[in-house]
Amino acid sequence: MGNINTYKLPFLALILLLIICFMANISLGSVHIPLKDVFNSLIGLKTQQDSWQHIVLNYRLPKAITAILVGSGLGISGLLMQTLFRNPLAGPFVLGISSGASLGVALVILGSSLFGGILTTILISKWSIVIAASSGSFLVLLAVLITSLKVRDTMAILIIGLMFASITAAIVSVLSYFGSAQQLQQYIFWGFGSLGNLSWNELLIFSLIYGLGIMVTIASIKSLNTLLLGKNYAKSLGLNIKKSRLSIIISTSLLAGTITAFAGPIAFIGLAIPHLTRQIFNTSNHKILLPAVFLIGAIVLLICDSIAQIPNSDYTLPINAITSLIGAPVVIWLLVRKRKMMF
Repeated sequence: MGNINTYKLPFLALILLLIICFMANISLGSVHIPLKDVFNSLIGLKTQQDSWQHIVLNYRLPKAITAILVGSGLGISGLLMQTLFRNPLAGPFVLGISSGASLGVALVILGSSLFGGILTTILISKWSIVIAASSGSFLVLLAVLITSLKVRDTMAILIIGLMFASITAAIVSVLSYFGSAQQLQQYIFWGFGSLGNLSWNELLIFSLIYGLGIMVTIASIKSLNTLLLGKNYAKSLGLNIKKSRLSIIISTSLLAGTITAFAGPIAFIGLAIPHLTRQIFNTSNHKILLPAVFLIGAIVLLICDSIAQIPNSDYTLPINAITSLIGAPVVIWLLVRKRKMMF
């Protein structure tokens, strides 16, 4: 499976690249801030203009940290799902978590006209959308968890998750049909995904739930490696399949559900980053893959966000568009070149 000491150099290179991408991301934006002043802002020294320090500490730094959490979280979620289902096309949202979040947001935005007046203003706020997305994800997760306890076949859970996604998509379509043009526009903008809307307080809550998801994931490393050997062989080694499956689903839901609630549905990252990592590291050992996916996911999303914000321009492109346009061709090229997907 490979020893972690063998990959010390690639890990050091990735950590260095992550630091470079992080600093570059903070320095780029509609207002040009020299790298020296960015660094001074971060360590509390005076900058040439006071407004630069405010921009860096209150807008760009939270956005860069969000990009790291979202990129790494989605990458790890995708790796967990691909290992659990032994399916290269599995991503963090195959269980219907993203669809559940979308339904929650659709009920608040598109269904808000049903309440009318002051209630509409109260309902459509940043926190109400986060709570609605979290609630939708949680309800779908609850349904999947109940199903996973009663179903023996892991592939059946995958199909049930896709069915839940179809049901929620159908309800969203009905709500969209009756929604106004303004409501539809607001819902579509949420669907584009965004990394720059979080305050420090929101980022703290996001980080705490993200940390909990990572802790559950780390506790599942042994189970993940054992599952690669096959279900029957894993059972013969004494692995409790139901318990392992449950912990993997919970960790994925904590990561993917929280990310969708706070940043919207970010495409491509969860599906592609695990493949990209396997091509670079050429191992199936999750002790190596998990930290590698964390670093590569964070780096890729920082790069995508730097491109999306169009340096020295007031325009910001949808992050979803950039992740797919840049990432998908790279992964296709890697897979065609390698001609084999490791599992």
